[in-house]
Amino acid sequence: MKYILAIGNSFSRDATAYLHDVCDNLGIPVHVVNLYIGGCPLERHWNNVEKNERAYQYQENGVVTDRYVSIADVLHEKPWDYIVTQQSSHDSGWLDTYEPFTGLLLDYLKKEVPGAKILMQQTWAYEIDSDHGCFIRYNRDQQEMYRRSRDNYHAIADKYGFPLIPCGDVIQNIRKHPEFDVSKGGRSICRDGFHMHYLYGRFALSCTWAKTLLDADISKCTFIPKCCDTTEAADPKLLALIREEVG
Repeated sequence: MKYILAIGNSFSRDATAYLHDVCDNLGIPVHVVNLYIGGCPLERHWNNVEKNERAYQYQENGVVTDRYVSIADVLHEKPWDYIVTQQSSHDSGWLDTYEPFTGLLLDYLKKEVPGAKILMQQTWAYEIDSDHGCFIRYNRDQQEMYRRSRDNYHAIADKYGFPLIPCGDVIQNIRKHPEFDVSKGGRSICRDGFHMHYLYGRFALSCTWAKTLLDADISKCTFIPKCCDTTEAADPKLLALIREEVG
C-alpha cells in the first residue's frame, strides 16, 4: 500500500478524483487523501500550519467528506509515502509568491514526516477563452500563463531539489490534438475555463500522478471515469488519446 497526501485546493481535487480508481484498475494499492481549500495558495497553507487551522475539507480516495482538519491532524494518521503541494493557479506566474512559503513548508514536512517524498504538482494554464477573473494577469494568453507558471515551478523545484508532477505539460500537450484544441473547434479539456473536465481532464491528471509517483503503466489502464456531476459518457477514443499522451 502506498499512501499519498495532497495539500492543495480545487486543482489537487481534480488531480486526485480518480487517482485511487486508476491505481486500483492497474493493481496498485493506494490510499489517497486530498486536503482541500478552494483557491488556496502556498502562503495560506503556511499560515494554516502556524495557526493549526482546521480549515481543510478531508477528501479520501476521491470521495468528499464532511470532516474538516488541519495539516497537523493528518500528517501522522498514515505512513505517508508521498506528500504533494502546489501554488494556486492564479499566483503560479509570479515567482515571489512561492517564497518564503515553499521553504517553510518543506522544512516543516521534512521534520514531521521524514520518510515521505515531497513533490509539487505543476498546475496548468487556463483555457484560451477562460473568464476567470485572474486570467487578465496573464493578458488572457494561455501560452503566457503556461510559460510563466512552468518556468516558476521548475525554478522552485531546482532550488529545493524536489520532483514535479508535470500536469501543466500534459494538459498543454493534450490541447495540441485537434480533439481538444478549442481554437480549431475542439472540445475543452476544462469544464469551466480553468477546472478540469470531469471525465477527460481529471482522468488525464490522475494518470499523470499515477505514472509520476508510482511508475504506473498507463497504457494498460482500462478504467473508464464516470461522474455524478455529468450525464456524459466518456468516449473511449478520447481516453485512449489521453493515455497515449501521458505515456
